Amino acid sequence: MRRLPTISLALALAACARGATTSAAASSSGVAPAADDVNPPALAAIAESDVRRDLFALADDKFRGREAGTLDELRASAWVADRAREAGLEPAGDDGTYFQFWPMRRVRVSSQSRIAVGGQPLALGSEALVTAPVEAALDLPLVFVGEGREADLAKAGDVRGKAVAAVISAPANPPAANVSLRSWRYALGAIRERSQFLLQRGAAAVVLVSDSTADDAWGFAGAGLSRGRYNVDTTGADVVPSQPPVIWVHRAALDRVRAPNQRLTLALRAESFVYPSVNVVARVPGTDPALRDQYVLYSGHQDHDGVRFPIDGDSIWNGADDNASVSVGLLAIGRAIKQRPTRRSSLFVWHGAEERGLLGSRWFVSHPTVPREAIVAVLNADMIGRNNPDSAAILGVQPPHLNSAALARAALDANARVTKFALDTTWDRPTHPEGWYFRSDHLPYARAGIPSLMFTTLLHPDYHTPRDEASRIDVAKLTRMARWMYGTGWEVGNATERPSLEPGFKLER
Repeated sequence: MRRLPTISLALALAACARGATTSAAASSSGVAPAADDVNPPALAAIAESDVRRDLFALADDKFRGREAGTLDELRASAWVADRAREAGLEPAGDDGTYFQFWPMRRVRVSSQSRIAVGGQPLALGSEALVTAPVEAALDLPLVFVGEGREADLAKAGDVRGKAVAAVISAPANPPAANVSLRSWRYALGAIRERSQFLLQRGAAAVVLVSDSTADDAWGFAGAGLSRGRYNVDTTGADVVPSQPPVIWVHRAALDRVRAPNQRLTLALRAESFVYPSVNVVARVPGTDPALRDQYVLYSGHQDHDGVRFPIDGDSIWNGADDNASVSVGLLAIGRAIKQRPTRRSSLFVWHGAEERGLLGSRWFVSHPTVPREAIVAVLNADMIGRNNPDSAAILGVQPPHLNSAALARAALDANARVTKFALDTTWDRPTHPEGWYFRSDHLPYARAGIPSLMFTTLLHPDYHTPRDEASRIDVAKLTRMARWMYGTGWEVGNATERPSLEPGFKLER
């Protein structure tokens, strides 16, 4: 990961330049800690030994990767709640509990579905993937059109009402060479682009054959697409999209697909379920009667990918960095704040189903267990235990992601005083190919107009693989990251004024 010295971030925030002293600058920004509250007093309570113990417990195989909507996620959530209770944190979920259960809708292609080309079946999952759950019964002539571009269609003639097959080719804006999950992003972009083009020209079904890059994504894609689509369930309606089917097949099927006079026959059925997922919510009451009804919210997610296809013989994707690292970091911060509470109250939310599309945080923003206007800041983190021991990143401190200069200054001040990480500023830029700012649980809060930041030590080669194990985590760095978040929350929690939102802030991508 590219690292830049800490001063680079300060220069990037020149408009938010600090004054001669920490207290003076904070006062002018609207985040002014009391004179005796500048330095966080319970740093020692965030102990490396506690963090290590909790990390190896939560990222253990017994939780089977904590996949959202499974008993494994619920058991891991119960473990988190138990540790929060042991730390002395009060329940702040629904009905006096640590839990906020919410319904998650899953729609997938039924295993009873059938696909055949030329009368020969294609096995769902291993030979063919349906890119979105649909219901369809079709028997159509299959027309092969090369790469499915305008010139190819001109040669093929009228394709309206037919099944159209094409070979996947690079999308117009392919992902950068070193971007995470590149082959998967390449395949999704190419499939979306080519299928829309063919459907707009009247195709009744589309069959897309992998090129070599898309074929490399098959294992990851199969694990995801076979699971279907997920969302928060707000209506209770069993809704299956009505659209022509798009089928993705292995490159090995190319000769069969492009043979003359072929037919595509399929009988696709979709099935829908509602599963419970859960947010774990706890708090430490504030000490100031005038401020204790306001909350500094510490945020992370406890779910990961569950049990999937094996890599090097390991099929449990434990997600030690993503995001057991933050889950146990929040527990450590809770112990510190319980020891020395801030003037404002502290709220801890371990979101469920982040990996399904930030679902738990979206639910909490819509159904907060405290008044939403009482949340003065969100300190979210995702993956805080890998890469260079002295580098880190914080997102939400550069325009257009900057929604509170006051909150950004508090975080920079805490790093300068407490942890002294060299900060990589590049990942917070809108031009960064990862779009990392848009991929974690602070996002729904920022969109709701709540000052929000994301702490991270960035991606690594084990991201979303079963190699993301507790043994690979830099526990000392994880502990420092938790201390940085705690130092930031300590300043905000004791400030005279809440962090102000930037005038006219509008989150755009």
